[in-house]
Amino acid sequence: MPAQSATRRPFAAGSELSSKSEIAAERVMPEYLLTINTGSSSVKFAVYSFEPDAPPAPCWQGSIDRLLPSPKNAGGTTKNVFEQLLEWISAHLSINDIVAVGHRMVHGGPRCHSATWLDNEKLDYLTSCIPLAPNHLPSQLELIWRFLEKLPDIPQAGCFDTAFHAGLPRVASLLPIPRAIQGDQLRRYGFHGLSYAYLMEELQLVAGTAAANGKVILAHLGNGASMAAVRQGKSLDTSMSLTPAAGLVMGTRTGDVDPGLLLYLLRQRHMTVEQLDRMVTWESGLLGVSETSSDMRDLLKRRETDVRAAEAVDLFCYQARKLLGAYAAAMGGLDTVVFSGGIGEHAPEVRRLICQQLEFFGIKLDNAKNLANAGVISAADAKVKVRVIPTNEEIMIAREVKQLLTADRKN
Repeated sequence: MPAQSATRRPFAAGSELSSKSEIAAERVMPEYLLTINTGSSSVKFAVYSFEPDAPPAPCWQGSIDRLLPSPKNAGGTTKNVFEQLLEWISAHLSINDIVAVGHRMVHGGPRCHSATWLDNEKLDYLTSCIPLAPNHLPSQLELIWRFLEKLPDIPQAGCFDTAFHAGLPRVASLLPIPRAIQGDQLRRYGFHGLSYAYLMEELQLVAGTAAANGKVILAHLGNGASMAAVRQGKSLDTSMSLTPAAGLVMGTRTGDVDPGLLLYLLRQRHMTVEQLDRMVTWESGLLGVSETSSDMRDLLKRRETDVRAAEAVDLFCYQARKLLGAYAAAMGGLDTVVFSGGIGEHAPEVRRLICQQLEFFGIKLDNAKNLANAGVISAADAKVKVRVIPTNEEIMIAREVKQLLTADRKN
């Protein structure tokens, strides 16, 4: 979809010129990019300046939290979010100054491997991908349609979490199910791609090209948690699979479980598909094991007095430690570990538990630096560099949309 810039309203400045001057001058109104990061229970948004010859610069950011969408009220929730966004935008800048809106899209299916303008054809295709991410895509698509309906002159772009992993080696993306069932849609996709792309750019900035091209494990640990093995800047494997429910234990998601367990629950406990989906997605993980909270902060506070909270924390860290070792084996070594996400950035005890007993790998933390959430938390004599890098998915959306706009304006 071609970018359509909104009409600018220049301010004439001739009256301010010296009478000796014959130069005509005008001041052009600023242009902005709006980024929308729609999650399962919140919407983060940000406004960035757009200048063709400069990187996007943050101007405002905010969030709409504690959303509880369901199949029955998803449309109403999205309508309310859209109205709040329009109200906020109108209070801070003119709609005409927004040249494009970039949306984080959790799933791009087998066809969307890079950021793209969203036209009717693309949106119809993404609608067909809803079964791959039923807890994310419906609200994301609904919000896009509302933007297109109310603000048709502002182009909308999709930026895909699956894009970073689009080049996974065949052996890492292949699912061990009958080929006749697989088709071109059923495979390991991987997620948190916008976060991982940002972390790799930051790693190159803070540690240099050699580190970014080395053997790197990225750990995006938050309410949704995943890890990725990256070598030469390319994703070689990642813990989430066909859907974001796979891999590590998460806030409310199971992560990897024995498929026979799900069959058992269907057959012996007579659970419906809807009940099973709710259990896997909203009732398991840290919440299910602890029976009290999906928030790692709460569980760490209760760890010494509540065995269920302690087991939830230990299970999370144990699985992450196992996966760290598996990815080091898959890459034939390890140079750098990067922790990010809400837990990865702010929970030194979790990082300590994940990294303990891994000195034989060359992983050794500096306790003081770890407690301080320093940029580098590994010991000076450690063979593997362990870093903490705050992620920023919104700036990655802005950068990808800027590339689309810049390319369009050159053509």
